[in-house]
Amino acid sequence: MKPVIALVGRPNVGKSTLFNRLTRSRDALVADLPGLTRDRHYGEGRIGERPFLVIDTGGFEPVAKDGIMHEMAKQTKQAVAEADVVVFIVDGRQGLTPHDKTITDFLRKSGRPVMLVVNKAEGMKYTTVTADFYELGLGDPYVISAAHGDGVMDLVNEALDAAFAQRPAEEAAPDPATRGIKLAIVGRPNVGKSTLVNTLLGEERVIAFDMPGTTRDSIEIPFERDGKHYTLVDTAGIRRRGKVFEAIEKFSVVKTLQSISEANVVLLLLDAQQDISEQDAHIAGFILESGRALVVGVNKWDGLDNDRRNQIKMDMERKLNFLFFAKFHFISALNNSGIGPLMKSVDAAYAAAMAKLSTPRLTRALIEAVEHQQPRRKGSIRPKLRYAHQGGQNPPVVVIHGNALEAIDDNYKRYLEKHFRETFSLVGTPLRIELRSGKNPFVREER
Repeated sequence: MKPVIALVGRPNVGKSTLFNRLTRSRDALVADLPGLTRDRHYGEGRIGERPFLVIDTGGFEPVAKDGIMHEMAKQTKQAVAEADVVVFIVDGRQGLTPHDKTITDFLRKSGRPVMLVVNKAEGMKYTTVTADFYELGLGDPYVISAAHGDGVMDLVNEALDAAFAQRPAEEAAPDPATRGIKLAIVGRPNVGKSTLVNTLLGEERVIAFDMPGTTRDSIEIPFERDGKHYTLVDTAGIRRRGKVFEAIEKFSVVKTLQSISEANVVLLLLDAQQDISEQDAHIAGFILESGRALVVGVNKWDGLDNDRRNQIKMDMERKLNFLFFAKFHFISALNNSGIGPLMKSVDAAYAAAMAKLSTPRLTRALIEAVEHQQPRRKGSIRPKLRYAHQGGQNPPVVVIHGNALEAIDDNYKRYLEKHFRETFSLVGTPLRIELRSGKNPFVREER
């Protein structure tokens, strides 16, 4: 599992600025205004070969009793519960405040490892900017500037070391032959994920109840079907962030995102009795970004009239058209209807994701594609595609070598992707195209 780092602190200390730097994005809003972030916000980061998840939180008021600050505090407390290590950020320009002491008391009781980070310290001496904060009793503070990047790399490496130190020694990885296909079942709350797991297993293995949020964590269950081995992962339902408020809801978005990243195949389960929502598209988008093989199951299909079924199909074509590579199945988990074809598509998606594509066959397919349709010129330059080879699996990566490939547009890349899919029957998996141009020997390097 990827380690999880939660960023915690009072308003306007630079949590979102640090989040954006760690995720190399601008996903978190940043402005010189306190209280801009309210919900907790998840992102993925990487330092060298070390991936991790990071959670941005709103300004923390642990003792807030009601109102928006109380709801923000619940979000932050959940983030702390999900984290392997907490990065507690304070403002080096403002110095120690009573609010910082209140947050420290909460974090000390949480039992999570805490790293004290003094932000906005650019141009200041270490001894000057940290002197007041030793009073918190959290050890030597880390001094950074999230805006400028000073000290951030060392901070994250220390945080990751602390996160791994808290984890029990990992057991030896199971034999892939017995673990089989790792299948994560994801979707919004109450779409029937646990019911489907129980149907596949033939027993009440996980709690299935007509109430959103019944599943609190991701549960891995090995099973065998038709002589093939699988590991099922039943995950908690993902809601949009504004709905993650109730204190009783202990399901972890982090666990679900981790399960998607570590699965071989993801089964996205939709509810035919509800409209296809923006949140369904968001979950599908994360699966696509993660590069996982995908099968879509439309549950609760039984009992619907033809008008409703046609409406759902049109809705999916409009909102989920970017999942063109995936197979869609209309099922009833409760009545065990359509499960056989669904699992055949899971097997096919796994086979496509793990396919080994030989260099000669890839190169021949590339030549065929170019002969049928050459890339457009860009000015006086026409890209030349010479040969291709496989650069990875799950998802398959096709690396194409040639000259002036930077001139190839997205439309032509999509054309190549479609041609490779058809040539190698790659159904149910994303396909990545990487273009690598050789150096032009006639261009003189500047000294």
